[in-house]
Amino acid sequence: MYPGDLVYHKEHEWVRVEGDVAVIGISHFAQDQLGEVVYVDLPSTGDAVTADETFGEIESVKSVSELYSPVSGEIVEVNDALSDTPETVNADPYGDGWMIKVKMSDASEIDALMSAGDYEAFVNE
Repeated sequence: MYPGDLVYHKEHEWVRVEGDVAVIGISHFAQDQLGEVVYVDLPSTGDAVTADETFGEIESVKSVSELYSPVSGEIVEVNDALSDTPETVNADPYGDGWMIKVKMSDASEIDALMSAGDYEAFVNE
């Protein structure tokens, strides 16, 4: 349920590190809590993000939640497909449901994130 090659943020975003780029999405737990995702508001390529600060919103039939960046840097790619098919976040949160790619300005921020095991314990508290 929580892939071991990812690290996790306390606000339920995940990070896949690919060199100096962080691919970011929301966890299975987060999409399950939200229910059916109907809209995702993402920033633009070139925008700056800061660790622990919001970068967008996700709306479901139940609620609207803010999205938090686990790392700081510049957005180098946005998953524009989610504007047409936001339900992809529910169907494939760790694959096609990714949200943004960030060129990290400080890769050491990854060290502050949780492993899959730690995240699983965190959501089961």
